[in-house]
Amino acid sequence: MIRWLIVVFLVLFLINWFTPALRKLGFGRLPGDFRFKLFGRDFHLPVTTTVLISMLAALVSRVL
Repeated sequence: MIRWLIVVFLVLFLINWFTPALRKLGFGRLPGDFRFKLFGRDFHLPVTTTVLISMLAALVSRVL
């Protein structure tokens, strides 16, 4: 159980670290990534980006 917590923490840390670089490449601004304002707050739902990253992760896991 503790291993999974460490893995999840490291993955979230890496995603947070690579977010600016991914935005420069266009991730987070793809068609299907939704941004909207509700009650004065900005919400961002990166649906397409999430699908692409999960497909990439599945491909990497198959190769390894």
